[in-house]
Amino acid sequence: MESASNVDLLRETLNALRSGGTILYPTDTVWGLGCDATNPEAVAKIYAIKHRSDSKSLVLLASDVDMVARYVKKIPEMAIDLIEVNDKPMTIIYPGAIASKTPVEGEKPVCDKHFLAYNVVAEDGSVGIRVPAMEFCEALISKFGRPIVSTSANISGEPTPQTFADIPDSIKSAVDFIVDPSLEIGSTGLASQIIKLELNGVVKVIRE
Repeated sequence: MESASNVDLLRETLNALRSGGTILYPTDTVWGLGCDATNPEAVAKIYAIKHRSDSKSLVLLASDVDMVARYVKKIPEMAIDLIEVNDKPMTIIYPGAIASKTPVEGEKPVCDKHFLAYNVVAEDGSVGIRVPAMEFCEALISKFGRPIVSTSANISGEPTPQTFADIPDSIKSAVDFIVDPSLEIGSTGLASQIIKLELNGVVKVIRE
């Protein structure tokens, strides 16, 4: 991320996020549709692009454990161990997301950087977050200062694209900004493992 071109790319991507826009970007797993995870209106755009019901939650990316801790009420101790020792991408579903309240009809959604958008959180109040081991993602999220959405770049129900070339044109044309496809060299092309943790120590493997 030190070259002039990469610095410019980072700045342009940040500008898109800060303006409430949507981005198409490579992650440590597959290409993701992203936006500011604290902005409910930006999140709603992601659901619309995917033709997906907003009753479902979305995976988020955070720069480190400290950022995760700002958006969940308590991090189970096991989560820290898993993040530190895991050698492949892992999304952890945490209980007790710190999120804005669902607006009543006619009320404008609250956008506050201290609260996750209400529409990224599952019905049980949990939220899935991954700390990606990828230089571009780490730099982007760290400079942005809060989590970003990371959901697969496909129409809901259709196969997950493994490379930029696999992404439908309808997705590419719908987002506000597309990150340079050459950065996908750092992606595995495979979905992450998903583990759900409870405060009582119960661990559920959702996806291997």
